[in-house]
Amino acid sequence: MPEHTLAARYSNWTVLRERRKFWEQHSLSEAFRRDPERARRYSLTAAGIFLDYSKNHVDAETLQALLSLAQEADLGNAIADLQAGKPVNNTEQRPALHTILRSQSQPADDRGATVAAALEKMAAFVSSVHSGKWRGFSDKPISDVVNIGIGGSDLGPRMVTRALRGYLNNGVQVHFVANVDGADLCDTLAALNPETTLFIVASKSFSTLETRENAFSARRWTLASGCPEAELQRHYVAVSSNIDAAQRFGIAADNIFPMWDWVGGRYSLWSAIGLPIALAAGMENFNALRRGAANMDTHFSEAPLESNMPVLLALITFWYSEFWQAQSQAILPYAQRLAQLPAYLQQLDMESLGKGVDREGIAVDYQTGLILWGTEGTNGQHSFHQLLHQGTRLVPVDFIASRQPMSELDGQHRHLLACCISQSQALLAGKSLAQAGQELRAKGLGDAEVAALAPHKVIPGNRPSNTLLMENLSPETLGALIALYEHKVYCLSVLWNINAFDQWGVELGKQLGTAIHPAMQSGECPEDWDGSTRQLVKLMAGD
Repeated sequence: MPEHTLAARYSNWTVLRERRKFWEQHSLSEAFRRDPERARRYSLTAAGIFLDYSKNHVDAETLQALLSLAQEADLGNAIADLQAGKPVNNTEQRPALHTILRSQSQPADDRGATVAAALEKMAAFVSSVHSGKWRGFSDKPISDVVNIGIGGSDLGPRMVTRALRGYLNNGVQVHFVANVDGADLCDTLAALNPETTLFIVASKSFSTLETRENAFSARRWTLASGCPEAELQRHYVAVSSNIDAAQRFGIAADNIFPMWDWVGGRYSLWSAIGLPIALAAGMENFNALRRGAANMDTHFSEAPLESNMPVLLALITFWYSEFWQAQSQAILPYAQRLAQLPAYLQQLDMESLGKGVDREGIAVDYQTGLILWGTEGTNGQHSFHQLLHQGTRLVPVDFIASRQPMSELDGQHRHLLACCISQSQALLAGKSLAQAGQELRAKGLGDAEVAALAPHKVIPGNRPSNTLLMENLSPETLGALIALYEHKVYCLSVLWNINAFDQWGVELGKQLGTAIHPAMQSGECPEDWDGSTRQLVKLMAGD
């Protein structure tokens, strides 16, 4: 067997295969009956987040085997390497220092000092906008901010800003534009006043297709409203490392916030990429978000593997991926304001873990990464939960909830929490054929009708889930929740021996797009392109 296979990498692989066979013969419901303390035993709290992972196919023997696997992967030292700034991104020879962005200690080196300076600059800028000191070209204060970015420059700030809706009290409305589809920008601008609208152009290179096209279209919109070109700097700031390009666009050097190559886009919301968050919720709440993430960083660094929340979540995901052949995982936030969380985690997880070679560049012969999907609250119950309960695919679920309501409608919040708990209970318990028959007989159905209908009402149960509970959806707990998933992803990359911090797979489509766009304009395609591509180019070009 090749040495890069997981079975060869981990000496206790056969032990875990045996544990899988054990769980084929024993249900989770039985496990709860055998151990009255099971829920308490398989729960923990970290950085304000309570995790109940007792509804998973784990017990002392299974967890010990998984933890032994983590030790063989040298996960403890890998965590230390990440925090110490070692080049964990081995293909680009870079560290991944997103934890520095939310560190609560004094800067220890030049990077820390640079981050501190950027935060001070953000605070001054946010204060000037909120106070009305920052004025548009017609000397009116800013009422609306439009963030133009995509991927990591959009998903994180968009998700957090919507999640912290209860903390938006400064009078500035924040909007997001990402898609190169012009309808995204036009629909956003339709209700805005150019004289009081400020744009943030977020792009490290200042050349990303979607951001470039949207930014220049917005620029034309501002100019067409009567703004002199020399006054564009009142309406545009940038988060970029390409200062020259931003200045040529019309952005003053003092209004350009930094980006660094030691922070990947999907890990960057803690930096100046989070400027929309600070403008929407205030710098104080942005710092509280950072503080919550730092609390989870501390837990991740200091807690032993057996009581380390990100480690346990990663091991459980690894267990279902490699030994139960799970292909996807559902993220189900029972909090309307976390509606964007599944989309945010899709990028964090799938861009990090969607790799086909290991850290040495050898093709893997095992699964890496799961397909993440989901939606908010009870909406999913009336959409795809049918598949979760009675479908043939095993889909591990993360339920996420806030104990405190996010509105004055406390009674509705209790219904929401009851739905969350009942869904995890239903996945666990299911409904047997006997129970289905008993229910039908209680409704007065005869034996023949019961025999025909009861099989359709059987719900297998024995399906796994985690429940993550916050006291409330505050900036601090949200920061901790995001950092929890960041660290879970890193742990999985170590277990799979892949690089979580590069994303070469997203580049090919961009490269091909640079050739397809002019071909659509000319209607002429190279002969070596496949027939489908040539046909589509000509159809979309109108030929």
